[in-house]
Amino acid sequence: MSTIPHGLNKSSNPPIIPKSFDANQPEVITLHPFSSNNISTKSAQPEEDASVEERLTRLRKHYENHGMRRFCEGVMLCHENSHPHVLLLQIANSFHKLPGGWLKPEEDEIEGFQRVLDELFEPDSSAGSNSTKWEIGDACGSWWRVNFETQLYPYLPTHVTRPKECKKMYLIPLPQKDKVIAVPKNLKFLAVPLYELYENASAFGPQLAALPHYLARYRFQYVDDNGNVLAVTPGTAPEADARTTLDDPRFVEQAAATNGDANGHSGEMNQADGGDVEMPEST
Repeated sequence: MSTIPHGLNKSSNPPIIPKSFDANQPEVITLHPFSSNNISTKSAQPEEDASVEERLTRLRKHYENHGMRRFCEGVMLCHENSHPHVLLLQIANSFHKLPGGWLKPEEDEIEGFQRVLDELFEPDSSAGSNSTKWEIGDACGSWWRVNFETQLYPYLPTHVTRPKECKKMYLIPLPQKDKVIAVPKNLKFLAVPLYELYENASAFGPQLAALPHYLARYRFQYVDDNGNVLAVTPGTAPEADARTTLDDPRFVEQAAATNGDANGHSGEMNQADGGDVEMPEST
């Protein structure tokens, strides 16, 4: 099985394609190169809270007045060299985060998240005038803040009945139609490969390091700037003229040999056949 589509495989010894292995999986996600997105810059956006203490104080006030706070983050994907990359915002050359923010107490979940993305990425020249809505994809993970502290969990502990915040991650298809992603000047927009995130909580934190696990349920196809498919996640059914197990010459020869033995073929076993070889006694 290969990631190269059958029609593009020019190998003289193409791989054997087994039966499909994609049952009960979500639809294939198409990933475009980073260069396919319309990206610019905008004026700097200072952080809402100057310190962790201020952020937790604001969380406490929100909880006292409105209950659990809802936080939305976008998992924006692109590809480089046919490998998934996650787009992260970098602050002060050290801290990485997914684009997102808090919902207002009265807001609808999706509409509120669309507002958050507009406030973050809408160019200064068109602030509030772009009627095109962000397309929001699957919810792929949730993290829970069980107290007024920095620790989050990917589950609710059994003793917790009143979580203080739920942070939810959604897939954001890219490129978005008629959308310009204007990145604030005080932030960097980086495409980080999954292999850098995987089990790298020391550099990115446990939430970002868990993204490869969340994305493992999806199959991808990788296209160029013109929409031509470059590679795919293996698992689909073989095409009509693909080389499969049933017509592979190695399988046919093996099957013929097996049938011959079953029909009473016998002969002396030698070392090349995999039989026992009598070794001379040592003196």
